[in-house]
Amino acid sequence: MNICYRVELSETERSELQAMLSSGKQAARKLKRAQILLAADAGVPDETIAESIAVGGSTVYRTKRRFVEGNLERALSEEPRPGAARKLSGPEEALLVATACAKPPAGRARWTLELLAGEIVRLTHHESLSRETVRRRLAENALKPWQQKMWCIPKIDGEYVARMEDVLDLYAEVPDPMRPVVCFDESPVQLIGETRPPLPATPGQIERVDDEYRRCGTVNLFVFLDAHRPWRKVNVTDRRTAKDFAVCMRELVDVDFPQAERIRVVMDNLSTHTPGSLYEAFPAAEAHRLLGRLEFHFTPKHASWLNMVEIEIGVLKGQCLDRRIDTREGLEWEIAAWERERNAGGARITWMFTTEKARTKMGRAYPNTASKEPPAKQS
Repeated sequence: MNICYRVELSETERSELQAMLSSGKQAARKLKRAQILLAADAGVPDETIAESIAVGGSTVYRTKRRFVEGNLERALSEEPRPGAARKLSGPEEALLVATACAKPPAGRARWTLELLAGEIVRLTHHESLSRETVRRRLAENALKPWQQKMWCIPKIDGEYVARMEDVLDLYAEVPDPMRPVVCFDESPVQLIGETRPPLPATPGQIERVDDEYRRCGTVNLFVFLDAHRPWRKVNVTDRRTAKDFAVCMRELVDVDFPQAERIRVVMDNLSTHTPGSLYEAFPAAEAHRLLGRLEFHFTPKHASWLNMVEIEIGVLKGQCLDRRIDTREGLEWEIAAWERERNAGGARITWMFTTEKARTKMGRAYPNTASKEPPAKQS
């Protein structure tokens, strides 16, 4: 026989429950328990409380019991639920993790939940194992063996450090209009056209674009950025050959910075980014003249993040190119408008990483030369 529990709320408890119901910001179950306690305090029979609040009689009974045997907080909170026992033991879960981190079976590119479940069944006494059990155990260990992330692992040696500090020192220099620092890079762009006209946005309806599209070829962007003043320029070309690179360098010298004594150009290690490209494109005397005004500074391999223009290309793609443009002429017009606005607005890249910070943050990656130093001579 169930014990009859009588709920008698203090004035403070009654006010707290009424405030909770007025705000309505608690979970629905907690609000129903508050209603049960207030109704029970007012002397309403359990059957009536259960019917009016749309809960079971056992819920009313448990809420009253937890208040009488405990307190208000216990009556309002959730009781811990035992749940089903974990199907995989500790050693079996460790086996699952080790399997997921190992190579998949022959003929399969990567592990799937079904493959892992079958492998654990084969290696243990379990007759079956659901994919959901495998998924939960992998999630607890932050594992997703069916995914891959591609990235470049740089070899940080003396050459890497030398090139990195060379570029960082250029960025840290006091601006000199006679010796500007210009960051340079390339980026391919695919021209994409619509198969059907988009439906424009209307009140309550966003713009709708057909998921089908047509490819209209590709073009290349040569992007220049002054490291010390708000200036950038984008050239659209059909290709990015050594000759295209050389033409851009001549334009940089004769058109963009005609008064500069020396233009320091920061770029990556692409095979066309060499002084030889100018000799392949122009007569020797012309190539020699241009190279007398140019000074190439290369970022380390797999360290394109050191090239400031990479940030600017990201801005260009996000602000201007994140849409479908089907012709080179249309692309040039849109980029030119973006370029004018950015230059007129004085937009600049604020570079914060310095040589000093590199030595502090990447000190462990620097080559260890302590053991290579010759012993000090004794007098």
